[in-house]
Amino acid sequence: MIDVDSVRAIDVHVHAEVSRDGHDPMPPELRQAAQRYFRDGAGRPTADEVAAYYREREMACVVFTVDYELRSGRPPVSNEEVAEVAAANPDVMIPFASVDPARGDAAERARRLIRDHGVRGFKFHPNIQGFFPNDRQAYPLYEVIAEAGLPALFHTGHSGIGSGLPGGGGLRLKYSNPIYVDDVAADFPELPIVLAHPSFPWQDEALSIAMHKPEVHIDLSGWSPKYFPPQLIQYTNTLLRRQVLFGSDYPMITPERWLRDFERLEIDDEVKPMVLKENAARLLGLRRSE
Repeated sequence: MIDVDSVRAIDVHVHAEVSRDGHDPMPPELRQAAQRYFRDGAGRPTADEVAAYYREREMACVVFTVDYELRSGRPPVSNEEVAEVAAANPDVMIPFASVDPARGDAAERARRLIRDHGVRGFKFHPNIQGFFPNDRQAYPLYEVIAEAGLPALFHTGHSGIGSGLPGGGGLRLKYSNPIYVDDVAADFPELPIVLAHPSFPWQDEALSIAMHKPEVHIDLSGWSPKYFPPQLIQYTNTLLRRQVLFGSDYPMITPERWLRDFERLEIDDEVKPMVLKENAARLLGLRRSE
């Protein structure tokens, strides 16, 4: 288990970009566009490389892949591989899984990943998976996650994936309006939810949802903090101080860059440790050392 007292921060949004055998699940045109958008970030790490990276920096992380094989025709980095690496590195890694809700066996896949592989949450990317989060087709999958008491993390807002390509690479931004996650939060009040990223251009919707529904959190990944809108900083300091989480979107944005820019924000001193690890520790059920 992660010793909360021994880590500097808990990054709740980290990607295993390629598999151990070098397979890249992202189509080349989307990969190249993402590298241009994020200015190449920190490459394409495997889950093993993610573990080593975060251990060197005395941080813990939530790591996942994204399953959109039905649309791309390319298998994701396997959830089983991510879980295996996390099991070998329990001091720094927490495995989330990704299952496309459109899969006919999505609920059973989730049960198996929870039961047999110890995954601790689930990641959804409505843009690239091509679904509205409140689509009833996804509800049996949410039921499994909620029954296990695990968090569901949803990409929200603008997508760096596809940005700059003709037609955005065919990806539709409408799916990532956080208002559709509000239905999920209302229908599954026992389900912890994370709205990933500042939700541009729907930041106020995300703040309202989190204010209205206390089981909804916001992670700050995917943007340098210097670009955060003023209202996000305001609510982080006040009404949502217990619901905002540090996330980098590594390797697209490195935690070093994110933390450097975060230090320049006008965040209250008592709020910073909440954002950097205390809120995540509570959400993820992590214990402090005795």
